[in-house]
Amino acid sequence: MTESFTFYNLSEKQISFQAVIKHIKGFIQKDPRSEYVLSIGSDSHVHQNETKFITAIHLHRKGKGAWGCLKCHSVKRPIFSVREKISMETALSQEVAYYFITKYLVEISDLLIPFADEGADLLFEIHLDIGRKGMTKELIQEMTGRIEAMGIEAKIKPESYTAFSYANRYTK
Repeated sequence: MTESFTFYNLSEKQISFQAVIKHIKGFIQKDPRSEYVLSIGSDSHVHQNETKFITAIHLHRKGKGAWGCLKCHSVKRPIFSVREKISMETALSQEVAYYFITKYLVEISDLLIPFADEGADLLFEIHLDIGRKGMTKELIQEMTGRIEAMGIEAKIKPESYTAFSYANRYTK
């Protein structure tokens, strides 16, 4: 992953992917007996001269808070095709997920294994900004199929909060 692959949140302006992993591990180590959902989701917004994409990483400690960060990607033209936008959002989420499943997910899971008998758990999901209502319903099978082919659980609206809520907030 190149150094241009940087994230940000309200606390930090530039977070390397290595630092993201450190934050995630640190957050889990503070309470390793909890259930966690690590999710990745992307959303987009068409502006006059560009389409802005935000990919979010969200770590939810169920019932006890969350930590997250964002990555911005811009296409220097307005994208009006719903299929093209959703496909790009899915690809951006898949790109980030790839680094987790090939390198870091085992390390993160290893933090929780000693506490599995005490309720520790980690779910890994990709959240898609599509749902059974509206124009995106035709894309459900195709996009969830792409995610599930990676061995990752795909969530759609209303369960895909990382995409339609967290990432969406920063696309404007």
